[in-house]
Parts: sequence; structure tokens; C-alpha cells
Amino acid sequence: MSNQHIPVPMVDSHQFRRRLIKQGIIISVIGIALAGMGIWQRSNATTQLAQVAAQSAIPSVSVITAAASNETDTLVLPGNLEPLNSAAIYAQTNGYIKEWLVDIGDAVKKGQLLAILDAPELLHQLAQAKAAYATALAEQHNAQSMADRATQLMKRDSGAISRETVEQRVRDAEAKKAAADAAIANVNRLESLQAFTKLTAPFDGQVTSRTAQIGELVVAGTSSAKPLFTISDTRLMRVFVHVPQHYVTQIRAGQHAELSLPEHSDKTFPATVTRSTRAVDVTSGSVLVELQADNTQGELMPGAYAQVSFTLPNTQDRIRVPGSAILYRDQQPAIATIDANNIVQLKPVKIGRDEGTRVEIVAGITATDRIITTPPDAIRSGDEVRVVE
Repeated sequence: MSNQHIPVPMVDSHQFRRRLIKQGIIISVIGIALAGMGIWQRSNATTQLAQVAAQSAIPSVSVITAAASNETDTLVLPGNLEPLNSAAIYAQTNGYIKEWLVDIGDAVKKGQLLAILDAPELLHQLAQAKAAYATALAEQHNAQSMADRATQLMKRDSGAISRETVEQRVRDAEAKKAAADAAIANVNRLESLQAFTKLTAPFDGQVTSRTAQIGELVVAGTSSAKPLFTISDTRLMRVFVHVPQHYVTQIRAGQHAELSLPEHSDKTFPATVTRSTRAVDVTSGSVLVELQADNTQGELMPGAYAQVSFTLPNTQDRIRVPGSAILYRDQQPAIATIDANNIVQLKPVKIGRDEGTRVEIVAGITATDRIITTPPDAIRSGDEVRVVE
């Protein structure tokens, strides 16, 4: 078998080199294009990310427009009920409780007997005082008789008695009279104390406390003395309310109010403003106001707690905002408002009354302000916000 030779074509080295260069250029262009596209995509993604981040940095807020309230203002404040008159009945003399005739809750009339004290020591003192008065009176009569006789003898000018003796007997009679007067004054004092063994009601009312116990020793005139009874006139009740200074000018004598008590949840009681202290308490910043309420039915109790509702004159300069709109900067209340460009401005405000879900603003904002309902804690004046519906 003979060997066959396959012819090998001859390749032009220059042509081959140009082809390689051309292919390299094409690959390079493609590579540069791909790299440029990657760079462009990355740059575009970075720009979009920056835009998203910038948009995310702008807080979204809800906004309302402030408006003056046309509602009738009702001011509700706590009050305490007290009787029109109340008297603590103390013992005026030492003694033992012999008998008590009334108890708590009893109605009493003026002058009615409440209790009787047994004062044996006082009785002994009174007996001694009467005996001393009788002795002093006898001595006065004797001294006066001797002075009268001496005076008569002096007038006869018989020389039976000297002028000095007459003057001495007259002065002695005057001294004895003074002693008798002192003795009867002591008798009267002790008789007055004896009258104090019967404790009586100073006015018509109701017994609201009693500490007297049968056989108990009471000592009068000491710092530890306690009242045996308390009598209260509850036919008309006094209601005391501390009104904040801001509302004082809207509370006037003759103004009507309503009382709400927890034990009478189904009804209210009318009351009328009678007077005020017309002085602001420096501690609470309020003025004490008194109202009176009829209690002929006896439904109101002394010492009770009540909610007092005042109907205030309607004013157009008060704005109510959600309680969540209030911020506190340096312990001062403020509200975040925005302008036409959604730029924040914090405005210090003065709060009139906190109603819980709403707060009454009496100064600091106007009825045209746009108010952020729930501002972020970190919000500051000059910040930009995005308003959402």
C-alpha cells in the first residue's frame, strides 16, 4: 500500500494576525460595553436607592386644619359638700357621761337635750360657794350695821367715838360688801357650769357624729378634749370647688351648675354659685368658689364628693385639637404646624383645659394653621414632612 500525502493549505500570517486583532477589538468593545452597562446600572441603582432613602427620611404625617370651637363649653370640676352650719359640741365642765339622748342620724331641734353629765365635784364646789357667800353676806351685814351706828354717834358729836374709828368701820363695811359680791359671783359661775352638764343643740339639724359613752370621763378645756357630738344643718348644702384661674371670670354669683354624685348615677342636683374668695391660691393656682344646693330631701350628705358641671359662655377664640398633637419642648407644650411647602414650625401654646382625647388651646395658634395630628418625637422646626390623607 502506497503512502498518500494530504496537501496542507498555506496560511497567510499577516491575514491571520489581522483577523486576531479584529477579533480582539470586537471582544474588547463588547467587554467595555458590558462593563459600561454594569457601571450605568449600578449608578442608576445607587441613584434610585438614594432617592428612596431620601423619600424614606421624610416622615409621613396626617394634618388637620385648626378651627375655633362652636360647642357650648362645659367645665367639670371636683367639689366637696359641706353642711350650711356645723357645730362641734364640747363639754364645758368636767364630769361623767350620765346619759345620752340622741345618736348619729337623729334629727334635733334647737335647744333639744343631747346628753347629761354627772359632775359631783362641781356640786360640792357649788355647795361650798353658797356657804361662803352666806358667811360673806352675814359679815357684810354686821360690818354695815357697825358702820351705821358709828356714823350716827359721830353725827351727835358726843365725843363717844373718834372720826378715825368711824372711817375704819365704814371702810370695813365696804370691804365686806366686796367680799360678798365676789362670793355671789363665784356662786353664779358654778351655777353656770352646772347648767353646762346638760348639752343642748344650738340649732335645728342632724347629729352627724357622737363620741359620748355612758360613764366616760370628760375633761373640759384641754388640748386633748374631743367633741361629744357634731350637729349639722343639712337642709342647705355648701359645695366648695377650686376653679382654675383661667376660668374665674366665667364663674359668677347666681350662675347655675349641676352636681353629679356616684351614689346617684341616675340623676343630677341643681346648685347655684353664691360667692368666691376672689383670691388665687399660690399653690394650686385656683380660686375657691362656693355653691349652695337645696337638700330638703336629705339626699346630699356632708363630706361627700361630687362632680360639678358649669355651663360656660360660648367663646369663639378657643381651638380644640387632638391630645396626640401636643408636644413638650423644655417642659413647655407646643404644636407642630406646617406651611404651604410642608415645612414644620413648632409653636408654643397655652393649654386651657385637657379633656382627655382633646385639648383646648387658648393661645399660640390660629384657626388657619395646619396641625400635625401625631408628630414624631424627633420633629423639629424646619423639617420637611409628607402629608398623607
